[in-house]
Amino acid sequence: MSSKEVVLTQNGLKKLEDELLYLKSVKRREVAARIKTAISFGDLSENSEYEDAKNEQAFVEGRILTLEKMLRNARLIDNETNREVVDFGATVRLKDLENNEELQFTIVGSAESDPADNKISNESPVGKAIFGSPVGAIVEVKVPAGVMRYQILDIK
Repeated sequence: MSSKEVVLTQNGLKKLEDELLYLKSVKRREVAARIKTAISFGDLSENSEYEDAKNEQAFVEGRILTLEKMLRNARLIDNETNREVVDFGATVRLKDLENNEELQFTIVGSAESDPADNKISNESPVGKAIFGSPVGAIVEVKVPAGVMRYQILDIK
């Protein structure tokens, strides 16, 4: 059974490890205490607190399994890679050729993507289009409204 490789920066790896540690050492205990309290209320068949606590327990245990699998399949991004082309860890400045707007993104793996923080996945439409392209390249991104065109201005 092969698992999908999870590409992470050093910061992304630390965040996942910290989340896993928190879930295992703190959250599990909190949920267990909630379940114990809910059981003390009596009849479990009509006990919404018990149901909520059991659902949270299932979510926490599922997230722990997901994080463990991601960490087993993690590959760290080498920040000293060639910046001749767009690669993992690169910060890329783009120009939207339709409206002359400049955008800047850092290319990360899907587990770390956070568009609100300008971190996009190499698997996103823009990430796929620019990945492996050099400075000056013009790339096209298919979107529901048509095709967006970007020029790569800088790679750091």
